Amino acid sequence: MTAGTGMKRALAAFAVLAAVCGCTAHAVDADGRQPPVRIDVTHTPDDAKPSGTASKDPSKGPDKDPAGDARPAAEVLWSHGDKGTDIRKVQARLHQVAWLIPAPTGTYDSPTVSAVKGFQGKRGLPRTGEMDAVTWQRLRGMTHEPADWELYPYGGQPAAKPDPRCMTGRVLCVSKKTRTLRWMIDGRTVSTMDVRFGSQYTPTREGVFSVYFKSRHHVSTIYHTPMPYAMFFSGGQAVHYSADFAARGYYGASHGCVNVRDEGKISALFSQVRDGDKVVVSW
Repeated sequence: MTAGTGMKRALAAFAVLAAVCGCTAHAVDADGRQPPVRIDVTHTPDDAKPSGTASKDPSKGPDKDPAGDARPAAEVLWSHGDKGTDIRKVQARLHQVAWLIPAPTGTYDSPTVSAVKGFQGKRGLPRTGEMDAVTWQRLRGMTHEPADWELYPYGGQPAAKPDPRCMTGRVLCVSKKTRTLRWMIDGRTVSTMDVRFGSQYTPTREGVFSVYFKSRHHVSTIYHTPMPYAMFFSGGQAVHYSADFAARGYYGASHGCVNVRDEGKISALFSQVRDGDKVVVSW
């Protein structure tokens, strides 16, 4: 065997070795010597991975929430059973967009849960029935800040601190701000009731007045409507019971009178008030 034939066989053997080991073959130099062989590793075994690298089951896919959204769940602000003024604001805003028909109650009840679910579903949000931060942001963007009458459309608003002018004598102390009437004697509150007033076109006058006429079964000579338990204090304006107020709440208004919605309370009040008793109407 010649030297040339031996060299060819050696090179062929080296090529086979390179193919098996995944090496890169290098040609011999001019003197026929083979330079050092460099081995290229084509894969890294699992036990050779850097420490701290988790091996994830590819069949599970990326982490997702039940709705298929990779974003974290929004913070829940209010949910079923919660109570307070904040809940009234939620309910009033839901009422503005016609998702909640009943008036605000201040309790996150079943109708509120259903309304929130409907609102969420309409906008592609998870239908949890809970008022989370994302749902609240969407609802606020579609509504306005509720007025006091929207929070208490059928009454129930806490009474205001009595006007200083109500602290002496026998006084019908009326607050437009909180829509309440206090019957007070010498600074002591005897009873409190919800009231409503005239519209912007027929406003209830403010100031200090006196009861000058009482009429148990009065009927308006102008509007021909019943005014039971009427106690007149300024011209044709009187404190009286209103069946319309009892039925519609603050979604209606008087023609300037102070309407009372609780017939039992004004009946008792009518029997106690005397001609000459003071009436204070303040904001």
